[in-house]
Amino acid sequence: MALDLSSMASESVGMLNTSDHTSVVSMNLFVALLCACILLGHLLEESRWMNESITALAIGLCTGIVILLTTKGKSSHLLVFSEDLFFIYLLPPIIFNAGFQVKKKQFFRNFMTIMMFGAIGTLISFATISLGAMHFFRKFSIGDLNIGDYLALGAIFSATDSVCTLQVLNQDETPLLYSLVFGEGVVNDATSVVLFNAIQSFDLSHINTSTVMQFIGNFLYLFATSTMLGVVAGLLSAYVIRKLYFGRHSTDREVALMILMAYLSYMLAELFYLSAILTVFFCGIVMSHYTWHNVTESSRVTTKHAFATLSFIAEIFIFLYVGMDALDIDKWRFVSDSPGKSLAVSSILLALVMVGRAAFVFPLSFLSNLTKKSPQDKIHLKQQVTIWWAGLMRGAVSMALAYNQFTRSGHTDLRANAYMITSTITVVLFSTVVFGLMTKPLVRILLPTSKHFTSMTSSEPSSPKSFIVPLLTNGQDSEANIRSADIPRPTSLRMLLSTPSYTVHHYWRKFDNAFMRPVFGGRGFVPFVPGSPVEQNGHQWN
Repeated sequence: MALDLSSMASESVGMLNTSDHTSVVSMNLFVALLCACILLGHLLEESRWMNESITALAIGLCTGIVILLTTKGKSSHLLVFSEDLFFIYLLPPIIFNAGFQVKKKQFFRNFMTIMMFGAIGTLISFATISLGAMHFFRKFSIGDLNIGDYLALGAIFSATDSVCTLQVLNQDETPLLYSLVFGEGVVNDATSVVLFNAIQSFDLSHINTSTVMQFIGNFLYLFATSTMLGVVAGLLSAYVIRKLYFGRHSTDREVALMILMAYLSYMLAELFYLSAILTVFFCGIVMSHYTWHNVTESSRVTTKHAFATLSFIAEIFIFLYVGMDALDIDKWRFVSDSPGKSLAVSSILLALVMVGRAAFVFPLSFLSNLTKKSPQDKIHLKQQVTIWWAGLMRGAVSMALAYNQFTRSGHTDLRANAYMITSTITVVLFSTVVFGLMTKPLVRILLPTSKHFTSMTSSEPSSPKSFIVPLLTNGQDSEANIRSADIPRPTSLRMLLSTPSYTVHHYWRKFDNAFMRPVFGGRGFVPFVPGSPVEQNGHQWN
């Protein structure tokens, strides 16, 4: 009996050791693939055709093929998919860095224009894709999809992949386009996730006027409360670091506190069933505006590169996994008997994405042009076409939302859900590779670089932004020029529509300098303490 127990224990330990060793081997291979993506992306950087996202997809596909061959078609994965991996570990650094690196002056100076493209435009795209999917998919025998699934599809495919787009565009050659796509993209992702969360929290089996009003109210509630939570978390970190000043003893503590406070804001939003992505995005904006200026110079350099690096690795991780998951045999088994139908579903979704984006880019650009008097400030037709094309790519957020809606722990046993997952993978792969490769030559054809074009200098030398993002201003106006210019203040609704951005930014600066910065710190408002993080080049704005 004792020998039997001993042998059973030995077998159990042996199985555990084998399982642990398999996990270690998988992690080694995956990390090696991440390194390969970075190396190849660097070597292909000069061409401006390929980027790390496309490279990661290609390597993921090749790796998936090799694994399928070695396992005789049983699996294409090195790691098992987990929703927590996407939403808890990978998405937070990507979205936080988008907020942390955003060009705050131009973002808020053009806040109304950006919100029109990012929020209203996303709603238009959402409605177009949802209604189109509902109309076409009911004609296919792909399984049961309810109204919530159709609405979820609208939210999933409304989320653009701004990171991949910005890797293809060049801010020096096309500053206005780069700015428009970036400004729209960061708001677009947050709006798509808020819509997705609002859909999941409602019983949409019986839709009436009351349900629609509740849905709109819930959407606005999620948007407002998620934003406020991110702002509060950012202000709290700024206040604590400014008052206690950890840099006197250890810069590691203030860097750790910034990272943990940012992550805490995300987890608190998850705890209270809010939009965590929107929360951490605005937390990033507030931290870059206040907290970042309250830490030591070495901590500024550390946090700027740490956040950017974490975001970069998370993006590559996601695209590498998407490339391997594209060949997941379990998902394709459901649609293998009707490849034509699967291709038709993917083609319809891709067409709806293109139509949905056109439905708001061109009309909203027309409305935006009506409020601008100078021809240089208007968005011309060729620019509109480029903006429409550059925002067609779908990526990390779309994949994460699709897995959340149509899978359980990365697996699906329903035919309709399998169609949606495989179609999402197809759209992401096709849009990232094909649209990504064609964006650069399209920009060169439609918008050739001017001979007299000169590189712009940043008006925010102390910003954590590591590159220039002149949002909607063509990089022509610096802060000093705007202050010195005689900008007419609105005396009517028409004047408010024609110069809303300068007005909002003007009064925000006055409020910020009078009430916020004296309490929470920031550039030009950090008191001098021996060894403290005083701005050498900063100054207090009047």
